[in-house]
Amino acid sequence: MSCFQVAVLASGSKGNATVMRCEAGMVLVDAGISCRRIVQGMQKLGLHPENLDGVFITHEHIDHVKGLETFTKKYPVPIYASAGTWRGIKQTLPRIDLQLCNRHIFAPQTELTLGGLQVRSFSVSHDAQEPAGYSFRCKGHTFSYVTDTGYVSDIVKRELDGAEVLVIETNHDPILLKNGSYPPVLQKRILGTRGHLANETAGRLLTTMKALPRQVFLAHLSQENNTPDLALSTVQGIVTQQCPNAMIQFYVTSQDEVVKNREWEDYHEQNIFE
Repeated sequence: MSCFQVAVLASGSKGNATVMRCEAGMVLVDAGISCRRIVQGMQKLGLHPENLDGVFITHEHIDHVKGLETFTKKYPVPIYASAGTWRGIKQTLPRIDLQLCNRHIFAPQTELTLGGLQVRSFSVSHDAQEPAGYSFRCKGHTFSYVTDTGYVSDIVKRELDGAEVLVIETNHDPILLKNGSYPPVLQKRILGTRGHLANETAGRLLTTMKALPRQVFLAHLSQENNTPDLALSTVQGIVTQQCPNAMIQFYVTSQDEVVKNREWEDYHEQNIFE
């Protein structure tokens, strides 16, 4: 059993938001759906936004910040992002009042501590101003989150090693993308080093980790260039071939439904934080 409760409220090109809860605290990664959906998703889990210890924004694209303006008006929760991301947020959401936000600059390759929760930001490769992934550490256990990156750098590999629970991008299948309806310029962007991870790339990344995660969420699936079954079968196939003794619980995220790990099911029956 993991010490992390993870619930992906939404994941995909239309909006992204993930809640993580552990003994040391509770955070939201990205606010790319409406504030109402964030609140409703959390309430279904028995949670309340005002109890969040922080919101961590990966980058400024609208599918990661759509609900941020309304959220910051309603909840004085600390919001963390890189300096470049904050500049981008002002461009994406021109009406947001950064002076009224509980705003904090969190540079990649640095750490901060929220109570008993240690958080590390790390650089990823995406066509945004200063995008980041995050790792959250509680009592020697790690939950890591990385989406919207065109390739897996040595920095990313190093930061993900040791993650017990991982949210990893499986955006597309290259064959579906190349044979699909996207124009060449958009295909080139997605396939480029500042684009998105393919299913196979994510699978290969898992096999290179020093210790395989217990739980993996396959995230940010393209609705046109991927399918849940294809993402899962591709990643599982690579892991099974390269690491036949692997025991990973996979979860395929959804654009419209909350996808949570089994620790949420146990929550009402026992205190998983003891």
